Amino acid sequence: MTKPKITYSEAVTELESILLELENNQEVNMDTIAERVKRAAFLMEFCKKQLHELDEELEKMLEQLD
Repeated sequence: MTKPKITYSEAVTELESILLELENNQEVNMDTIAERVKRAAFLMEFCKKQLHELDEELEKMLEQLD
């Protein structure tokens, strides 16, 4: 069974949620923090890749207009 593909907007929303959770968490649970930081790193890499792919597509479109 494959994991459902997440969108850029969903990834950003989840990143914001993780940030709020970590900022508002009064109790420090190292396991939870480690888990959230790993997920955030994955999401940031995902977003970076999506932005890079979009940039390449836009550059190709602009070249075709010239």
